[in-house]
Amino acid sequence: MKLRYLLLALVLLAAGIGLAESKKGGKAEAIFKRADLNGDGKVSKEELPNEETFARFDVNGDGVITLEEGREVLEKAGASSGGGASEGTPTESSPPERIFDYLDKNHDGVLTDDELPQQARRLKALDLDKDGRITRVEALEGIKRYQEKNGITPPASPTPGEPGEAAKPVVIGPDVIKGGDVGVGRQVPDFTFVTLEGKEQRLSEVASGKGVVIAFTSVTCPVSQRYAPVLGRLQKVLGEKGVALLVVDPFASEEPAEITAGLAQRGLSAPCVHDKEKAVTAILGARSTTEVFLVDPKRTLIYRGAIDDQYGLTYNLDAPRQSYLADAVQAMLSGALPHVAATNAPGCELDHPGENRVAGTAVTYHRDVARILQQNCVQCHHDGGIAPFALDDLAEVQDRARTIKRVLENGQMPPWFAAPAPEGSESPWVNDCSLGGRDKADLLAWLDSKDRPLGDEKDAPTKLQFTGEWSIGTPDLVVQIPKPFSIKAEGYMPYQFAVAQTTLTEDKWVAAYEVLPTERAVVHHVIVQVHEKGSKVRNRDEGVGGFFAAYVPGNGSRVYPEGFARKLPAGATVSFQIHYTPCGRPVEEQVRIGLVFAKTPPRYELGTLAIADKDLNIPPGDPSHVETTERATPFDVNAMAFMPHMHVRGKSFRYELTRPDGKQEVLLDIPRYDFNWQIRYELKQPLLLPRGSRVKLTATFDNSAANKANPDPTKLVHWGQQTYDEMMIGYIEYFTPIGSSVAAR
Repeated sequence: MKLRYLLLALVLLAAGIGLAESKKGGKAEAIFKRADLNGDGKVSKEELPNEETFARFDVNGDGVITLEEGREVLEKAGASSGGGASEGTPTESSPPERIFDYLDKNHDGVLTDDELPQQARRLKALDLDKDGRITRVEALEGIKRYQEKNGITPPASPTPGEPGEAAKPVVIGPDVIKGGDVGVGRQVPDFTFVTLEGKEQRLSEVASGKGVVIAFTSVTCPVSQRYAPVLGRLQKVLGEKGVALLVVDPFASEEPAEITAGLAQRGLSAPCVHDKEKAVTAILGARSTTEVFLVDPKRTLIYRGAIDDQYGLTYNLDAPRQSYLADAVQAMLSGALPHVAATNAPGCELDHPGENRVAGTAVTYHRDVARILQQNCVQCHHDGGIAPFALDDLAEVQDRARTIKRVLENGQMPPWFAAPAPEGSESPWVNDCSLGGRDKADLLAWLDSKDRPLGDEKDAPTKLQFTGEWSIGTPDLVVQIPKPFSIKAEGYMPYQFAVAQTTLTEDKWVAAYEVLPTERAVVHHVIVQVHEKGSKVRNRDEGVGGFFAAYVPGNGSRVYPEGFARKLPAGATVSFQIHYTPCGRPVEEQVRIGLVFAKTPPRYELGTLAIADKDLNIPPGDPSHVETTERATPFDVNAMAFMPHMHVRGKSFRYELTRPDGKQEVLLDIPRYDFNWQIRYELKQPLLLPRGSRVKLTATFDNSAANKANPDPTKLVHWGQQTYDEMMIGYIEYFTPIGSSVAAR
């Protein structure tokens, strides 16, 4: 109980809660209620035995503190600080680290008498080892216990180097916009167009029945491809209502033959315009490859935007929750205006020549841009690569200019989500693929320039060559799931699990691996585990038993440093947990893993620890629910890499270390977690986590309706395997010398 009173004094006096804070959300009432243990409306000396604190709040000196007296003291505190808590001043619900750092004036990691407010000197009871100092660890543990006991959940600490700045969200889906701002209600010009079959028509001709839906699409945009089956069904539904369908492909880099084949595969017989010069695109002001336009027989634009909300740039839902186009068609045919007149349409953005581009630049495509893309993007974005479209020639880059600009500006590409190193410091990550400042500035300068100068073609770099199926070389052993999974064309698929048996008669040391899907477009990620001969493979530890190998697009292989390897036991069973995402067409997929064995006995064995919080309780509608868990290191851990794992509600993730001597550091901070990229963050140099250290994980979840990837914002979410459940796992890859004994393993 004594600790509680001391910490309450810390919060009230040392943290300096001001008038603005006391009035917001009933802060004074909440503090008073916690002090009033018997609920009689008064705080006695027995309930708050800190004499100095009690004396300050007992304004009339009658031996009890009333709520009015509490408010009066807090108001005076607020007035003395300019009417509110000063910027940076903590409150009782602030993260413990923030409260400590506010008090630790000289930033030496300990609190001494001269740093504690006069009224809070008795906080010296937090000095558990009685050495005359309150260490950071002692203070944080005490503050956490106080907050936990009183039901206080502090918000996640701000990103290092970016105090208070919220990271931009990754998930992007349709949002309602004002129709009048994008031409809804106006007449569309009666433009002419030529179909792929060479037939010339006017808009008024195709809209002459009961109107027309003009649908933009692309054979390489992944969001367009997910909507392709929808267009096939839409053609039939619209035809039954007397509404025509016109399809427009706006990318010059896509060939007529592949467009025709794509339409045929979806059963689309509607006329299609290959808008290579972007004439139709410009007339309509189309913004993306999934945008649709509903035009009535008088050529009035009734609706423009997304078909529905089933697919976004980074998510798939099992079914749409909002059917914007269907509702608009029904309204038009009923002689009414649609309830939603316009939305944005997530897809590949369309570039309009000269639009909002006025600056000049010395950056040229051949000399500069092609090299930047080759260095940072083309490993995935080439013909036959894992990315949905190539970026290794001019036409494709011109088509994707707006998309490139968007992913650069919001930090989606290249896919790297660790917080940047402090200014002047080197990144600690060997696989840091974030774009350098100069490269980003030059790319954006070229994209924003008026004429996007090409420069001299002789300055172009030599193109990269991509040959061979396996990037690790020919494997010594390939382990494949026994039979393919049938992946449907649309919607959501639960995680799949498959087991393959090896026939090895002796242990092998694996020096490199590569996980290779047979249909890359549908494989979101794969976790591979190895099980000793005779073990129960169905006992998968629900993801908390570590992993042997992992695959995400762009990161499915690993070649270990010389002398390092993973053990593959004789007769082992290999299990695959696979997350599939439908791509708009049904496919059969049969993933495999290739293994290269070490040529000489290794010196170090690699392993993976998993720290998990399986007691998740994420409230419905909460946009920033925080969960934490801690674990002591059972032995000296030579950490080589970290890999956080959550599902679609995951928002941020942080690893923190407290060493046995009390020193603390952030191991990895992901201020904006993206479920689409299960990235392994590999250290340049191994980091020793001494035995007895504590690793703390802090994760934030967005279970609100604003999270468009959220399957059900009304659900109380717990731990579970499927995407509609949640997980919170912090993997740590480490090594141990072979032959050494590891205590408490």
